[in-house]
Amino acid sequence: MTSFTPSAAPTAAYGGRPNLLRRAEAWLDRKGRMAWIAAMVLGFVIFWPIGLMLVGYITYTNRWSSNKMFGCAARRHRHDGTETAYHAYRAAQPSGNAAFDSYKAEMLRRLEDEQTAFEAFLQRLREAKDKSEFDAFMADRAKEARIRETESAAATEVNAGATPRSGEY
Repeated sequence: MTSFTPSAAPTAAYGGRPNLLRRAEAWLDRKGRMAWIAAMVLGFVIFWPIGLMLVGYITYTNRWSSNKMFGCAARRHRHDGTETAYHAYRAAQPSGNAAFDSYKAEMLRRLEDEQTAFEAFLQRLREAKDKSEFDAFMADRAKEARIRETESAAATEVNAGATPRSGEY
């Protein structure tokens, strides 16, 4: 019977006892951003190619991003975004089980049909909203035109009923 020790977890991740560089990397990851920056500056002070190599390594492993070098995600395992692309690739591949593959194909076809129907519904909804807004605009415009016609007709009646006296304009 083997017992699990806390020191066995980091070694299992590397397939055995990690070498000095892996242990240094893990230690710097645990210490965080300032430790990486200090190691880089120290590398430049000791021998400039070491500092340059550290800058290259930090850039290559994308430790400048906030989820690697700066934050609690650096204390956990790393994610570089390739897992998502890999899983999407694997989801499109056949599984080898004919029943499951036909079920998956049918489900994907049904979901695509539902998405198409939903997008068509949204388009009809947008068109109906646009039409109602346009109809309301035209009704307001017609109402304003009637009001202006009424006001101008009233003004012409007032002016037509009054005859100018001599000497007035």
